[in-house]
Amino acid sequence: MLVPAALARALARHGVRTVFGVTGDANLLLVDSFVANGGDYVAAASEPGATHMGFGYASLTGRPGVVTVTPGPGLTKTLTGLIEGVRGRVPMLLIAADTDTTNRSDVRDIAQRDVVLPTGAGFEQARTPETTLADLATAMRRAITEHRPVVFNVPADYARRDIDYWDVPLHLPEAQRIVPDPAAVRHAVREIAAAQRPVVLAGRGAIEARSPVLRLAERIGAPLATTLKAKDLFRREPFDMEVAGDLAGPVTREILDSADLLISFGAALDASTTRHGTLLSGKRLVVVDVEHRVVPEAHVTVRGDASETAQALLDAVDVRELPPSGFRTEAMAERLAEQKAGPATLLRRLDEVLPERRAVVVDYGRSMMDAFRYLHPGDPRAYVLPVNFGSGGMGMGAAVGAAAGRQAEPVVLACGDEEFLRGGQAEFATAARLGLDIIVMVYDHSPVLSMARIAEALGGEGLTVAGIDDMDHAAKAIADRTGPLLIDLPAW
Repeated sequence: MLVPAALARALARHGVRTVFGVTGDANLLLVDSFVANGGDYVAAASEPGATHMGFGYASLTGRPGVVTVTPGPGLTKTLTGLIEGVRGRVPMLLIAADTDTTNRSDVRDIAQRDVVLPTGAGFEQARTPETTLADLATAMRRAITEHRPVVFNVPADYARRDIDYWDVPLHLPEAQRIVPDPAAVRHAVREIAAAQRPVVLAGRGAIEARSPVLRLAERIGAPLATTLKAKDLFRREPFDMEVAGDLAGPVTREILDSADLLISFGAALDASTTRHGTLLSGKRLVVVDVEHRVVPEAHVTVRGDASETAQALLDAVDVRELPPSGFRTEAMAERLAEQKAGPATLLRRLDEVLPERRAVVVDYGRSMMDAFRYLHPGDPRAYVLPVNFGSGGMGMGAAVGAAAGRQAEPVVLACGDEEFLRGGQAEFATAARLGLDIIVMVYDHSPVLSMARIAEALGGEGLTVAGIDDMDHAAKAIADRTGPLLIDLPAW
């Protein structure tokens, strides 16, 4: 069996259903064999777009986003997406074709390992044709367990070699919950006992711990907030303060500033979440995380699974028969409800007419703050944020990848016109070609160009919404869409 056919078969055996990429002479046989094995191939318009698709797919599904590109410039164009994946802790496998091992005159020849490693991504070389299947398994295992992109480098001349196919197991470690140290739990409970105004903050690492964290917060009388990446985790709960930090509403900010104890579950506590450290000022801090995270401001650090730790804290609070703090009040719940109602902004109204079940992607740029505030994924696991490297224009590719991984529900993308023109329009054409269910909302700053007309020229649907009065028109277009739809919004 030729190496490309063996690799394609191995990918299928490893559970890979979709591959994104740009093909050329060095990886065409791999893609053809993968499709012949029943896989889906999404042909991107560009290598950056393909990598962004892998990011969006992995972010939404939790499975590795698999991408393939050609040698040299095909690989170098993926570097921004690789850094985004590293910083976002997203598992991705980039199968990079390399030039022939015996041909140094190929104009595309570069030291591909040296290009990749500064991004923070992993690198695995296909050492020989005979070891390629084992090397693939190593690359896939590393991407999954290290939560980052890994580049698998395959010389083009291997495609002409016959090898015996054999199944190589991934040998993935079994998922295990980290049980917190009882001594650390006791220290945390002492902080809870001493607090009069506790609050709970949940990050992406606490998404699967929603129920025990909710019970703990209710038991100790603590309102709840989330980081941006865990947005909507406690939506519709009466004491949900929504997103903390720079995006916090005035009531949320007031409550957080008045707190004397912050209990953080699975949150990175970055500058945006902590308002550059001011959120932590004047209050005690308990940090719960599975990572060996060093937070200098922490008074107690509990290393443990968020669910296990929340339950352990709840049990310990019950054993000590601690009374609730009394920080939660009906007046607080009413003020939070008023904050959530907010002004009838255009984006808030669009959020109401969009399909209730959807994934949300927000591109990096000057339009993102409104999208962060007013667009709701409903489920934080359906929130894709390619904003870890500050590179605008990744959103459309990420939306295509998300749509490929979540075919039963629409994907909503929010971006600015600059981001759409810079990196989005080519992959919007990809979405139109594939008939993907993507709704793109573009803040239009251009007095000349019509984003809606550009969308139509690219094979999709487009409409312009000038204000609240156009909402019925927008709702009908959303309900009647048959493919990717672009809604052109006026810039603020």
